[in-house]
Amino acid sequence: MEFAWSPQDTAFRGELVDFLDTELTGAWHRSDGTGLGSAVYTDFSQKFVGKLADKGWLTPHWPTEYGGGGQGAWQHFVLGEEMWKRGEPRGPQYMNVNWVGPAIIKYGTDEQKQALLPPIARGEVFWCQGFSEPEAGTDLASLKTRAVRDGDEFVINGQKIWTSYANAADYCFLLARTGSTADGRNGISVFLLPMDTPGVEVRRIDCLVGEHSFNEVFLTDVRLPVSALLGEENTGWNIVRRTLVYERVGAPRYARAALVLDGLAEWATDRGELADPGVQEQFGEARALCEAARVLVYRVIDERAKQKEPSPLAYQARAAMVQAERAVGDLALDVMGSEALVEHSLGDAQFRNSLGAGIAAGSYEVQLNLISRLILGMPKE
Repeated sequence: MEFAWSPQDTAFRGELVDFLDTELTGAWHRSDGTGLGSAVYTDFSQKFVGKLADKGWLTPHWPTEYGGGGQGAWQHFVLGEEMWKRGEPRGPQYMNVNWVGPAIIKYGTDEQKQALLPPIARGEVFWCQGFSEPEAGTDLASLKTRAVRDGDEFVINGQKIWTSYANAADYCFLLARTGSTADGRNGISVFLLPMDTPGVEVRRIDCLVGEHSFNEVFLTDVRLPVSALLGEENTGWNIVRRTLVYERVGAPRYARAALVLDGLAEWATDRGELADPGVQEQFGEARALCEAARVLVYRVIDERAKQKEPSPLAYQARAAMVQAERAVGDLALDVMGSEALVEHSLGDAQFRNSLGAGIAAGSYEVQLNLISRLILGMPKE
């Protein structure tokens, strides 16, 4: 595998960095404590992604017939790396363009593609992801939200939790059970739910880290036309399985951790702390974890660029990113001491972000179990 960037990708990165240096100035403060669900954050993001769309950079990897740039997986990933270095100013759009849109492209009807893809490509709408439930997080296949066929409609009842952006979203990429509980993952379907549908209620969840990032979504006798079903009925698990692979590596969080690590090194150097061999060792370990995560993610992207089916490599990459984020967060506290407790400081922001690193997009422990079974061939018990 060749890790050198092509001249085209290098040129694109340079142009993108110049653009971000211009656009992400005083108006952009990802770690100001307002949270992902705040109006300040979503309003800024919506304006920002409009500028990306004007330059053809919001969906560079989509086919041109759906408003994309027809570019390859690597240019798409360059975009993701640079965005995450800056704290992901695309807001919920990173989810829209990385896995919601591609899922609609692959599994949607012509009507769904024509109605839903252009607004995503223009950055005009927000989507949220209705997966986790109070009793179905890690074991997502045990979800209880149910969709019952009633003529030309489905009637949906249930509850979702930890739903990022639900308070601002226009649509929800919703999982619901259409088969029996005994069917397990084979009885699940995906619905494309407008959030203004009668019967949808959103309640905010204030997080431990002091931000409003998550929400509960209650679904009470929500009626959706059969045309809102994505793919065939009871085939939602296969759609979600592919979607979750994109989610695990589509957010290159190691890029942000590596940038914070650079800032910590500068902070420690200015104060003479980096002369300590013990501190040097900690920095070396954190840097190695960031680089290991980067290389593993690149291997996954290489598979995608070659149009291979998603492999268990994604689980390795996801686990490595968790290790990198946690290492940099812990290092910030060790090196900065009490200064890391100052709200919105470099150390505070990284530590708070690292708290959820092993939970979002699939828990760290589950990734290890998958690695043990699918890569190492170890028994389930």
